[in-house]
Amino acid sequence: MRKINRDFYLNELISRKENGLIKVITGIRRCGKSYLLFTLYNDYLINQGVNEENIIKIALDDDTNKEYRDPQKLSEYIHNRLKNNEDMHYVFIDEVQYAIRKEDLKSDKPLPLYGVLNGLIRLSNIDVYVTGSNSKLLSKDVMTEFRGRGDEVRVFPLSFKEYYEFVGGDKADAYEEYARYGGLPLILSKNTSREKVKYLSDLFREVYFKDIEERYNITMPEVLSLLTDNLCSSIGSLTNSTKIANTMQSVKKVNVDSQTISTYLEYLEDAFLFCQAKRFDVKGKKYFSFPSKYYCTDLGLRNARTNFRQQEESHTMENIVFNELISRGYSVDVGIVEITARDEEGKRHQNQCEIDFVINDGMKKYYIQSALNIEDEVKAKIELRPLLATKDFFKKIIVTKSNEKLWLDDNGIIHIGLYDFLLEDKLFN
Repeated sequence: MRKINRDFYLNELISRKENGLIKVITGIRRCGKSYLLFTLYNDYLINQGVNEENIIKIALDDDTNKEYRDPQKLSEYIHNRLKNNEDMHYVFIDEVQYAIRKEDLKSDKPLPLYGVLNGLIRLSNIDVYVTGSNSKLLSKDVMTEFRGRGDEVRVFPLSFKEYYEFVGGDKADAYEEYARYGGLPLILSKNTSREKVKYLSDLFREVYFKDIEERYNITMPEVLSLLTDNLCSSIGSLTNSTKIANTMQSVKKVNVDSQTISTYLEYLEDAFLFCQAKRFDVKGKKYFSFPSKYYCTDLGLRNARTNFRQQEESHTMENIVFNELISRGYSVDVGIVEITARDEEGKRHQNQCEIDFVINDGMKKYYIQSALNIEDEVKAKIELRPLLATKDFFKKIIVTKSNEKLWLDDNGIIHIGLYDFLLEDKLFN
């Protein structure tokens, strides 16, 4: 299989090279973290003249390296590999959460693994990189335990641009395949639809659920499964733990409380399977506590989970646009705007209108609507109304599923086709 370019993430690592921090590469299992570090970055270092013997690599999810899941043995292995010279050594540890034991999590003491990593970066000729697939054990705790010495690089499945650079051909055809089977890199090595479907379906059962159940001692695996189905079936819809618990009790006849649902939601987010988008009051400049929206990190996984039955184009497109925005490093919320309207009797009413996405980028802000089309006058009015109601001067964008080139309407709203939006990062400069 030919090389898959992940230039964005490769440059993220290059820019952090030898910065004295532990580079923590996080993301969903099978999204390409290992390939990024062990292949792309490894090749970059060698091309820069680094001696291959000075790159120490260990994959903890490989059973042949099982003994090194003991932090002490891991430390001994790495120190034994160090050469007696001043050359910089690069340490790659893959799926580092395997070196965190359940009994360690129950203790109030710092995790032994963190002590090992902190000890390594105190050495002047060591540059440390670790990958992992659990945000709670990595990105959240690392920033605390390493006292500012952790530096996270979040990796996502292939963006449409990365996908299209590999497959080429007609953009619309490539997008339909991408929207159906997603962007997990190994999908590109599967030749038939049956192979792709089996690969995606097996991941939930044999990898993702297994990881969560073993890590957190899940006592209600059927609830975890039903919750996943619920989220996959309702991407782009507002929900909360109480609503989901009530649905399970009334429809599925499963006795579960909202706290359990809330906890399991956190586990699914920690495993990077879903990402939460909170609602933000644009004019009041405050967040709503609930409900929120949840988007799938990969549409192929979502479709496999629903047996490819639910293929709503608008929801699929919205999810892809959301993933594109967060993969570019933006903070993304769902915008709410209060609009005053009059009914048929002339009475004034306050209505809440939704802006699909609000991007906060420092002092800048962007509003984005995702719509299949706005050719119909009524549809156009519905989509444009919340953008106009913000009554501010921040950039407003509407993305439609088309080959439309970027243009500006009389209200100052930018219109752009989906394919250009996904392939060109030229709107947020």
